[in-house]
Amino acid sequence: MIDQILPAGLTAWAERRDDAPVELYPEEAALVARAVEKRRREFATGRWCARKALAQLGVPPAPVLQGERGSPRWPAGFVGSITHCPGYAAAVVGRSALIKTIGVDAEPDEALPEGVLDAISLPGERDRIAELKPGGVSWDRLLFCVKEAVYKAWFPLAQRWLDFTEADAVLRPDGTFTVRLLVDGPVSGFEGRWRAESNLVVAAIVLRSADAGSGR
Repeated sequence: MIDQILPAGLTAWAERRDDAPVELYPEEAALVARAVEKRRREFATGRWCARKALAQLGVPPAPVLQGERGSPRWPAGFVGSITHCPGYAAAVVGRSALIKTIGVDAEPDEALPEGVLDAISLPGERDRIAELKPGGVSWDRLLFCVKEAVYKAWFPLAQRWLDFTEADAVLRPDGTFTVRLLVDGPVSGFEGRWRAESNLVVAAIVLRSADAGSGR
């Protein structure tokens, strides 16, 4: 379902499971050597998706290691994003000559645990969610999903932390969203698309290199 909300020029690979048949490179295995089994399976499935997506662009299999704050370190000339949640993993990649940054996230389509919405949202966001028609999607979870995608798109550009409350997101029932960033940085905001299907919500942000100078 992730490829249905992506613009042309990117490749994606998704798996509806947590245990793709991949053997990690030793350098990758070392990154999760002390993690619990669930985390190791998710990590491996995400790397499987990344390699499959890169292969579509002619990139031979190689380790996908980690940079600052755990973000994937992509081969030279490429950018991308990885996401995983119970029962689903996906990776999206593109050529850096065309794409400045990518942020994707997937979450179960169910209400957030009590208290989480207040912690990750602004009062205006909560007001807007309350006005959206119930049913069809868990709007609070979608907001969380969008903000995770925002961070994944932001960090490669800014190389610094972005708090949940430093981004103001507007969700729309038509499958689009906009985000205004409340801190100074390389961009002032993002636009993206979302989709809900099969008990999942996914959100994607793609900033093309040609658009980066305008901040959107």
